[in-house]
Amino acid sequence: TWEALRPRSPPKQWSKLIWFSGAIPRHAFNMWVANLNRLPTKARLASWGLTVQKTCCLCNSFDEDRDHLFLSCAYSISIWNLIIARLDPNRRLILSWNELLSWIKRSSTSAATTLRKLVTQSAIYNIWRQRNSAVHLNGFATAQITFKTIDRDIRNTLTARRHRRKFNSLMSLWIR
Repeated sequence: TWEALRPRSPPKQWSKLIWFSGAIPRHAFNMWVANLNRLPTKARLASWGLTVQKTCCLCNSFDEDRDHLFLSCAYSISIWNLIIARLDPNRRLILSWNELLSWIKRSSTSAATTLRKLVTQSAIYNIWRQRNSAVHLNGFATAQITFKTIDRDIRNTLTARRHRRKFNSLMSLWIR
């Protein structure tokens, strides 16, 4: 019955960047919603007719949409600079969502790709979390503290999966 009711379409090109073995479920779900551009950012809320101030609550400089919040906000840039310094020191900043997805895919080894997926999902999740803290609790952690949370997420994930063949070399890639 399920197969008859549900139309079958080919998987999206980005599906393996989000849904993969070893992903943290809440991070993967948040990344999925962000990728579809369905997170209730202030710009989206305003487009629905709600009366909200559209300014980003992390930098107070630009309208808060997905690309600004996760990639071009000063807060997010600080976090991405720390991530890129570890994973891809010769890389310049990522400026668009499509560029972020391309960066995740671009790698010489599957281990490095897996690590980029984990780190990106953790970064998106934790930036969104801090954004929600700023909106609902009137305060948020510094970019350095958020990066430490991302680092802890990655270390915990890699430690828990260290006996899996796919994950046994990832810790050395992350710590270097």
